[in-house]
Amino acid sequence: MADRKPIESWLTDMDGVLIHEGVPIPGADAFIKKLRDSGKPFLVLTNNSMYTPRDLHARLNRMGLEVPIENIWTSALATAQFLDDQRPGGSAYVIGEAGLTTALHDIGYILTDHDPDYVVLGETRTYSFEAMTKAVRLINGGARFICTNPDETGPSTEGPLPATGAVAALITKATGKQPYFAGKPNPLMMRTGLNAIGAHSESSAMIGDRMDTDVLAGMEAGMQTFLVLTGLTRPEQVENFPYRPSRIVDSIADLVERI
Repeated sequence: MADRKPIESWLTDMDGVLIHEGVPIPGADAFIKKLRDSGKPFLVLTNNSMYTPRDLHARLNRMGLEVPIENIWTSALATAQFLDDQRPGGSAYVIGEAGLTTALHDIGYILTDHDPDYVVLGETRTYSFEAMTKAVRLINGGARFICTNPDETGPSTEGPLPATGAVAALITKATGKQPYFAGKPNPLMMRTGLNAIGAHSESSAMIGDRMDTDVLAGMEAGMQTFLVLTGLTRPEQVENFPYRPSRIVDSIADLVERI
């Protein structure tokens, strides 16, 4: 990495990097404060499409992490940006929460179950058999299948929960149609995020706790990548992957001095 440009902008995952089960990870507050004080462009990313940036701003603020709304980038926003580029002013049948429906409303999409251009699947705690049945029938009728992210499970205090990727597999099995995933590890989410803050991949870094989403997406988007060991990927698992992060650190606290 000796030939890389100095890091001028930062992208960081949220869960497993800044917070864990609703509690800030030591060093996260110092990292965010130094980023804000430096004036460097940055984004906090999440594959979870349930919450709006305003919701996440309030949630992080309650934990003592001051992240401005404009510095939060979700898979719902990346999905909306993708759809706005592909078919401006289109229509969609949506399975998801306010984070996704608000993002689609904001780009002028019509949310409908009558002959939509797309079926868009996101995160929710209340997946219903009725909604999944409707999605299957609409996709069989010609609607294109889009998912906010491929995560098969999500975290909770009681243990893993079925997430978007698991429900997408059910719909794929019923329709024979594979979805297009807009969120990580699709580098599209990184590139649209970088564009949103006017940053360039060759002088940007991605921090994450997962090799198969954060590091992969950052690498494919052309950024330097930092793996922290406060989340899902364990040190002994790194060698199982055919690619490596630029650097492995114990936690976000080890990167404060890099800003």
